[in-house]
Amino acid sequence: MSKKPIIVFEGIEGSGKSLHIKNVVNFLKKKDIKFIKIREPGGSKGSERIRKLILNNNSKFNKETDLLLYMASRSENIEKVIRKNYKKKIILVDRFIDSTIAYQHYGMGINIKLINFLNKFLLKNIKINFTFLNLVNEKNLRIRLAKRKNLNRYDKFSIKLYKKIQNGFIKIANREKNKYLKINSNLSINENKLIILDKVNKLIK
Repeated sequence: MSKKPIIVFEGIEGSGKSLHIKNVVNFLKKKDIKFIKIREPGGSKGSERIRKLILNNNSKFNKETDLLLYMASRSENIEKVIRKNYKKKIILVDRFIDSTIAYQHYGMGINIKLINFLNKFLLKNIKINFTFLNLVNEKNLRIRLAKRKNLNRYDKFSIKLYKKIQNGFIKIANREKNKYLKINSNLSINENKLIILDKVNKLIK
């Protein structure tokens, strides 16, 4: 494995992935290790513009349009950020290709072959080294979403849909268990922080 890996944080809303990626950022800064952090949708300037369009509560896109907008955002990130830093810096990604498969395929029913084709076309030789999959139960999902002051349209799905998406993530992770670590986000934040930082430390040594 490259000592400058691509490390991805996946999970549905309220699963704690964004908090954990912040902890990794602080960890790397303290060690003075070079890295970049991006999110999807978002990241590069063009991708951030697309993010606003996708998540806007007034957007009424169909599921195919959503898919293509996510792919457009990814295309910008790969060209402007990821490819330039690949194997040169640690790359942390808040959501990536697994989110597209979990949400757009398992959640919304878009053909998996189309999604895989588009991802392969965009990524080419770029490989994800490791993924943390953050899992949350229904009770905590409801509590955490209720605490959010500003909900975007992806924060407003039904619990049933979130369950389908999370089950999709689990199916993806179970196919390559050596490249995934499931994080039980129902446990304490500090407990998970130690688990994640220990694994990150091993990945970059």
